Amino acid sequence: MDKTRFIIITGLSGAGKSIAVKCFEDAGFFCVDNIPSQLILKFAEICLKSKGKLSKIALVVDIRGGIFFKDLYESLDYLKELGINREILFLEASDEILMHRFSGTRRKHPLNISNNILENIQAEREQLKELRSQADLIIDTSDLTPKQLSNEIIRNFIKREEQEIQITLISFGYKYGIPIDVDIVFDVRFLPNPFYIDKLKNLPGTNEKIEKYVAEFPVTQHFMEVYFNLLNSLIPYYVKEGKTYLSIAFGCTGGRHRSVALINNLSNYLKEKGYKLFVKHRDMNKDEIEIKIKNDL
Repeated sequence: MDKTRFIIITGLSGAGKSIAVKCFEDAGFFCVDNIPSQLILKFAEICLKSKGKLSKIALVVDIRGGIFFKDLYESLDYLKELGINREILFLEASDEILMHRFSGTRRKHPLNISNNILENIQAEREQLKELRSQADLIIDTSDLTPKQLSNEIIRNFIKREEQEIQITLISFGYKYGIPIDVDIVFDVRFLPNPFYIDKLKNLPGTNEKIEKYVAEFPVTQHFMEVYFNLLNSLIPYYVKEGKTYLSIAFGCTGGRHRSVALINNLSNYLKEKGYKLFVKHRDMNKDEIEIKIKNDL
């Protein structure tokens, strides 16, 4: 059973679970949508008896299970007792985005405890809080197209090698909010800011001049030495605990200069250690987009 992939797809209604299950189906997984929690155990036993014929399984379990959903946690614990290494993929999005998606499709929210969509969304988010805390990977689909979500799933679940931790490095701007789908966050706003240098302020953090400016200060060098070594010493413990996904984010004010430069430095550092990485500069170009919008108005 060591090579069996047993994946639980769950999360908020409207966050993209139908796209996720289609992605797993295309990759050759045996998929079941909206399976009652109590049947997970029966399905797991069938997999064990299949002698490897059912080696890639993806099950969608969510609030639609109604009264059976509360049994999910007991089922997940029992999977461990059977020796099944289950992985949990949790999909979510902001309240505003979910409201827009439900309004666009004119679908009723499956929880349906109120005539107000927002109240249903917030109630579901509260009910799934414990399950979210157990997730191996959380994907915020608020800003993702269906294709981008599929690519995220392919990268994290389908193309990765077994037992290899996937590390995602994210730069962001605090003025746009902290990413909700990260494990470790570092605030680097204490570092000297290129924004206040006229010849640098309009350059992105990927520019060589920005990288040189940020890295030349002793405080930056001390930060990289201490925190990069700290991360390198901690990652093996995450691997030892069975974590296959780890996301690390650096944030500065606008997410354009300091956080970008430092994430790129961290990427180079961890690549030398042999880790497989994915780098995302979430807010690097947002200032340019805002300026363009203002000019177009």
